Amino acid sequence: MSLSVRILKKIVKNEAMASDPPEIYGWRVYLLACSACFGAMSFGWDSSVIGGVIELPPFKTDYGLTGNPKASASLAGNIVSTLQAGCFLGALLASPLTDRYGRKWCLIGISAVITVGVIMQAVSSGNLGPLYAGRFVAGVGVGAASTINPIYVSENAPRAIRGLLTGLYQLFIVTGGMIAFWINYAVSLHFHGKSMYIFPLAIQALPAVLLCLCMLLCHESPRWLARADRWEDTKRILAQIRNLPPDHPYIEDEFQEIVDQLENERRLVGDATFWNLQKEMWTVPGNRKRALISITLMVCQQMTGTNAINTYAPTIFKNLGLTGTSTPLFSTGIYGIVKVLSCICFLLFMADSLGRRRSLLWTSIAQGLVMFYIGLYVRIAPPIEGQSVPPAGYFALVCIFLFAAFFQFGWGPACWILASEIPTARLRSLNVALAAATQWLFNFVVARSVPEMLVTVGAHGYGTYLIFGSFCFSMFFFVWFFIPETKGISLEAMDRLFGVTDGPEKALVEEDNTHHTDGNHSSSGQEKKPAEKGQTSQIETVA
Repeated sequence: MSLSVRILKKIVKNEAMASDPPEIYGWRVYLLACSACFGAMSFGWDSSVIGGVIELPPFKTDYGLTGNPKASASLAGNIVSTLQAGCFLGALLASPLTDRYGRKWCLIGISAVITVGVIMQAVSSGNLGPLYAGRFVAGVGVGAASTINPIYVSENAPRAIRGLLTGLYQLFIVTGGMIAFWINYAVSLHFHGKSMYIFPLAIQALPAVLLCLCMLLCHESPRWLARADRWEDTKRILAQIRNLPPDHPYIEDEFQEIVDQLENERRLVGDATFWNLQKEMWTVPGNRKRALISITLMVCQQMTGTNAINTYAPTIFKNLGLTGTSTPLFSTGIYGIVKVLSCICFLLFMADSLGRRRSLLWTSIAQGLVMFYIGLYVRIAPPIEGQSVPPAGYFALVCIFLFAAFFQFGWGPACWILASEIPTARLRSLNVALAAATQWLFNFVVARSVPEMLVTVGAHGYGTYLIFGSFCFSMFFFVWFFIPETKGISLEAMDRLFGVTDGPEKALVEEDNTHHTDGNHSSSGQEKKPAEKGQTSQIETVA
């Protein structure tokens, strides 16, 4: 057993880690997950870079962010939120595209879309039209990546460390954000004129380029290949990813789980048309519950206020008493480092050991407490311009960093892990698309409203923090009553966890599909697939 596997077994505590063969934790699965997660890095990078750029004096002058504070705040909100509007559209488009063309090639296409959008932003040269269009186009790519990236990783990850690998999505988001924060700080010190904002806008293309290059070296998801009835490829790639021979009992068992679940889905509902999928999602109670959980998790994630701080961190640090341009940007860079280190700690020590549910519970309370402290400080003893920050103010600054840590210990990575692992395979892309679209819709709402909230909701915007803190406290009760623990459970076992069996739901759906059935077809209306090559379908022979 290698040293890395021994360390992993000491860190990750669940039944699957104890029983599964150590060979499956080889370098291939980590490389695959990291390659796909460059899409997540684009998410964090693009969302974070603009918050510093809109504070740079040349950008303010060229794009009209001077004069009336309310008007400037409204314009800044428009510039920032255009990306989120594109992301909302991209997240919805991703589901049918990735089901039809696969996870791998959709991610490669997405990288090209993001790159085009970044180029449009960089060459806008003071014109709002190209800037808006570029951010919208890049947003379409980033939003699509936010749907496909977690699906691809969760479908390839071993069950024992699926939380860790899917959580890499969040780690790459915060790493991209951290890099963007420090680039903004560097250009504020060393660049002058238009290049001060052109460089950070242009360098946003880097993670998209890396996504394209790395995904060209990766395999397609074996579970997508199974849905396409490419059974030989499914088993071959599954064996490669798991670093085991195709006839190994572990590969045989995992392959059989995939076969059984796919056969069950086809028997229950039939062809994967849009309306059949919608019917399956919203009329089967267990599927409906999973869809609503995923959507609500993403609403809650945004209503913590995290992306308000990510995007407007320099403005928030100014409101807490830090002056100048470089000092708030430097503090924002430290904020990014705290997020990355906290996310690493969560993935290593909590995601697959403490679990998703407990992590969400305790961080709900912790985030609410620090948000309330910041809001009450700004209300009771706000910073006075020209005077040094008091001790209570420095603790408010510390609370911003604590909030970053608490968010990465739970609501940041755990939401994406749950949304990508709890759906049934047939509905996974649709479920994650709905979750991602919800995330971007509320991200848009927050990005558009926070600049004006900081100006209008109480002195120094103190009410903004109290609103977000109240949402954090309320999220505790949602998790307590509705979120089960999923650590160490295989993707194929999620149906049993959420009560989707061959019981009443089967009868309900089969009744709707009886008009498809004849002597040569399955109850789904699909002919069992003897492959055109003269081979018997794997579903027939194995199931």
